[in-house]
Amino acid sequence: MKLIIAIVQDEDAPGLIEDLTEEEYRVTKLASTGGFLKSGNTTLLIGVEDEQVDNVLNIIEDTCKTREITTSLMTVTMPGDTYIPYPLDVKIGGATIFILDVEKYIRV
Repeated sequence: MKLIIAIVQDEDAPGLIEDLTEEEYRVTKLASTGGFLKSGNTTLLIGVEDEQVDNVLNIIEDTCKTREITTSLMTVTMPGDTYIPYPLDVKIGGATIFILDVEKYIRV
């Protein structure tokens, strides 16, 4: 048995949860933040049998697409603490996935 930990963008989470539950996978949702933009993320815990891992990964890949946005970071560029916005193209979306072996699974 495996535990899949998928960290996805908040906007991708509802569709991914729906797709996974349609395929009868159990999903636990945790709110989280972090990353370069400190944007909202959702961490999903998905417990599956070894032979189901590839199917879950395919669902995640199909649902969580990478996209590019333009954001402005505030940078100090002038003496005297003058702040000038600097536009920056950043890729967001996709997923960060960890797959762990499960030593024991108990459902009460």
